[in-house]
Amino acid sequence: MLIGRQIRHMNRYREIAAALIRHGFGFIVEGTELFHALSLPARLFRGVREVERKSVGERLRYVIQELGPTFVKLGQIASTRSDMLPGDIVAELSKLQDQVEPFPYAVVEEIVAAELGGRIADLFASFDPQPIAAASIGQVHLGTLRTGERVAVKIQRPGIAPAIRTDLEILRNLATIAEARFEWARRYQLQGMIAELSRALLQELDYQIEGRNTDQVARQFKGDPKVRVPVIHWKQTSKRVLVMEYLEGVKVSERERLVREGVDRKALAERILHALFRQMFVEGFFHADPHPGNLLAMPDGAVAFIDFGMVGRMTESMKESFSDLIIALMRQSTEGILKAVLRMGLVSDDVPMDELRRDVEDLRTKYYGVPFSEMSLGEAVNDLLDTARRHNIRIPTDFLLLGKALLTVEGVVVALDPDISIVSLAEPFGLRLLRERFRPKRVAAAVWRDASEYGDLLAKLPKQANELMNVVKNGQARLEISVPELDVFLRKLDRISNRLSFSVVMLAISIVMAGLIVGSSLSSQPGLLLNVPAIIIGFGIAMAMLAWLLFAIFKSGRF
Repeated sequence: MLIGRQIRHMNRYREIAAALIRHGFGFIVEGTELFHALSLPARLFRGVREVERKSVGERLRYVIQELGPTFVKLGQIASTRSDMLPGDIVAELSKLQDQVEPFPYAVVEEIVAAELGGRIADLFASFDPQPIAAASIGQVHLGTLRTGERVAVKIQRPGIAPAIRTDLEILRNLATIAEARFEWARRYQLQGMIAELSRALLQELDYQIEGRNTDQVARQFKGDPKVRVPVIHWKQTSKRVLVMEYLEGVKVSERERLVREGVDRKALAERILHALFRQMFVEGFFHADPHPGNLLAMPDGAVAFIDFGMVGRMTESMKESFSDLIIALMRQSTEGILKAVLRMGLVSDDVPMDELRRDVEDLRTKYYGVPFSEMSLGEAVNDLLDTARRHNIRIPTDFLLLGKALLTVEGVVVALDPDISIVSLAEPFGLRLLRERFRPKRVAAAVWRDASEYGDLLAKLPKQANELMNVVKNGQARLEISVPELDVFLRKLDRISNRLSFSVVMLAISIVMAGLIVGSSLSSQPGLLLNVPAIIIGFGIAMAMLAWLLFAIFKSGRF
């Protein structure tokens, strides 16, 4: 079956091999048996020395651009994955642009008829045959519905889905061969990388997913006149056709036009940041690609977000981890930063902790003495994520999307207002995260959840201990000690004990205060101690105990 697929796609294999050779990656072709059957002309290997003077990232970008839409989209997605690739390659991949010719209007009519079950003339009152944008996966036309709404119609390029699936199949096959032959391919876990990037790309082929993403962000700002998100017209939308409200504004990249139309760029920059921070840290669902082309300044002063093909999600635990990181950055605490990074990612057993601690200390030195309000939040977060990648700590994709989105939006708003303080605008959202994290109801829920988990563990302990004794008696035991796992277990136990202590002290305070209040109400005179009402003294002692406990827990960094 594998050989049959290779033969079927032989021409595409030749194109990939030729592009690799032309841009200085001939060693990959020569080291792969599959390409020996391609009968490649020797002239392809000439003149490579000149090409090899360019950086690896630059040559990789040329290969991707030459190989077309699938590779361009994969490269763009890979540019968000600083955990997978070195920083210089990520920087080059970030330069990838969709540069394709639009497909004919006759093909547009065929796709719309097949997807929506009717002719363009019947579905739309007007439809511009010339696209306003053309990209590797689809192109956008302007139109007007029969009900009078102006819309943008995104139509998927014909044949793109099967072409992408073919290329992904070839890439998966090449990744398997490369891992068997090259150490660098095994180090970068090439098969896993291709699989993860492929999932993200295949999602972009379904426009209904983008429509649902758009609707979810629109609900976040329902009733807010300062933030606009296109309305999706679901009756005219399918997997290959997306019809949405056309928002007529000025792209924030068009600086001269912003000045000409009198847009308040300072207010616009603050509005963009407030809207994105709310998506990230309050709603937990955010636009992951807020580049200048996806942000519009509207005539009424609002900011509009468009193109929700790439989104990120922040769970409650991820918000907690991120707040830990920000606190550690503010305190410039090496240990705090290290704990936050370890909590954010998946740490393998062979991570050299001393080297990781040294790199984090180097980062702390880089930012030492820099006022937090003047720090580049996006740069600091991405520096830490890059450090984690170098030590093979697997960071969740959404954290990486968060870091890239922060870095991208910083560039956007600083271009609009060079004096803006991103950290100052983020501070209220950080405080909200902390308040939410230590809300009594949430603390109680966390304590109950952890207690339930460990209660279940304790209930199963006798049976598991009995099974273990049987294994030992039969001589089948094998002892393995994993210190990192033990450390994680102890840290979790420490957090649970801190939460239980917090809950017990809160309960004790409530009982003491209730007793004092009841005693005072039953007595004709309030109890006095050194001419001070006992209830005031009791309240002061209780608050001092609570403050001492919270200080001890925060200092340990384990709650």
